[in-house]
Amino acid sequence: MEIRNDVTAKVVRFDAFDRDVVQAARVSTQGSNSDGKGQSSEGLINFLMRDRHGSPFEHTSFTFLVEAPIFVAREHMRHRAGWSYNEESGRYKELEGVFYLPPGSRELQQVGKPGAYIFETGTVEQWNAVDVGFPAAYREAFNQYQEMLIQGVAREVARMVLPVGIFTSYYATCNARSLMHFLSLRTKKENAKVPSFPQREIETVADQMEMAFRAAMPLTHAAFEKHGRVAP
Repeated sequence: MEIRNDVTAKVVRFDAFDRDVVQAARVSTQGSNSDGKGQSSEGLINFLMRDRHGSPFEHTSFTFLVEAPIFVAREHMRHRAGWSYNEESGRYKELEGVFYLPPGSRELQQVGKPGAYIFETGTVEQWNAVDVGFPAAYREAFNQYQEMLIQGVAREVARMVLPVGIFTSYYATCNARSLMHFLSLRTKKENAKVPSFPQREIETVADQMEMAFRAAMPLTHAAFEKHGRVAP
């Protein structure tokens, strides 16, 4: 059994550049002669972002390989528009005993009521409960899973005892518009026009995806920031 306290989202491939947005937008006025040249690309992208003309941003593609606990994957896969997913299967392969333990920087204590709460650093007693309880629960569940497989129980049945803290891996493909919508909901930023309060683990996935987005499409990312991190 292995314990991890990180989640990862790595770029597998991308075909996404600012010029793709510009070229797609200019077909409206230039037809088949649209070549991404002419008017300032920065100005046009800012105009599209500000006035929420979103379709030109869809002519791009990012594919990520995500390794994260199942509870993170389930949150991610609630994003359907503009996303495609393929995940490893607990029916067709034996699952590896890799489980998530919150890192020491993770705030533990929820203070306030639903919809109006904050998280605070956990007490020593709370951290002891986490550090002892998580591995103990994981170990028992995974031992039972392995014993059922030895006894010939089908993988799709034996997996039912495993907790949502077990790691899964999946490919996630999106376009820049759907990625910006994801980032607007799964990151917490002071300059966001619409506040969001994501769970820390999926925010870590979003942070890594945003780094790839910013590197590939700097003008688009800058416009996203300038206009309050609202997806067009």
